[in-house]
Amino acid sequence: MEFGPHLILAMLEGLVQASVLTLTALGLSLVFGVMRVVNVAHGEFFMLGAVLAWWITALAGGPPALGFVLALIGAPLAVGLLAAAADWLVLRRIDYDPERTIVATIGLLYILQQGVLMTYGPEARPVAPPFNHRLAIPWFEWGAEGLEFYFPWGLSTTSYKLFVVAAALAVGLGLWAVMVRSRLGLVLRATQADSETAQAFGVPVERVYALVFGIGAALAALGAVLVVPIRQAHYLMGGDPLLLSFIVVIIGGLGSLRGTVLAAVLIGMSDGIISVFFSPTLAKILATLLVALVLVYRPQGLFGKARA
Repeated sequence: MEFGPHLILAMLEGLVQASVLTLTALGLSLVFGVMRVVNVAHGEFFMLGAVLAWWITALAGGPPALGFVLALIGAPLAVGLLAAAADWLVLRRIDYDPERTIVATIGLLYILQQGVLMTYGPEARPVAPPFNHRLAIPWFEWGAEGLEFYFPWGLSTTSYKLFVVAAALAVGLGLWAVMVRSRLGLVLRATQADSETAQAFGVPVERVYALVFGIGAALAALGAVLVVPIRQAHYLMGGDPLLLSFIVVIIGGLGSLRGTVLAAVLIGMSDGIISVFFSPTLAKILATLLVALVLVYRPQGLFGKARA
């Protein structure tokens, strides 16, 4: 295959990865932005969403589309409720202290991981996509009669991967609308700006924290449900999403949703392209070096606000 079509294929794969990473990183960024805590268990909520998607589709039976729709609704909801319960049972008890929260979420990470291992097992298991039509991707070149299009052999993608991109875009726009245009978004932004003042004006800050922690986990689980028909569900699959989400949030700016989206597209696209042409390990190394440069020259991130 020529370099040009090969690059287009790599960019499409990177776009799918960037879409899933955007959802996962938005959840982590929302939690940090509003609650000012670092959720080390975020990757395990991603993993739990994928495993629950497999369980739901296996229990539903019937056509793959039915099980997938049920998983798309049920898995993020269940993970979100579990995260809200963890906030009420653990994080609230330690008063959201940053240092103790890190230790507590590390403990939650191992509880979720080992709990899934004991119930689900160590096997990686697939989930059938609701649809998966092959779509040929056209390429072009300048010929004697001008711009000519043709279809290189092997250059194709699937309709489901395009659906993943569209779904992530829709969810991202929906989250933006909620944050900017709704009363709930106003409450979240007020709590993020000054939780004590918000509480003085009658905002139930502890309930807001539980809601935000649940929404952040649900976004990670939603990304996992979307990607599990492409990758298999496995109890150790939470490591890479956690690492990449932290990289995205640091580069974009802690608590900045706009920076998170742009950094997720940058990291996801570069990771996908470098993984296709070279290796996934090199992609992770370059992303880590980029984080180091950002921390040295712009510690607040690309769109974060510097401390006064």
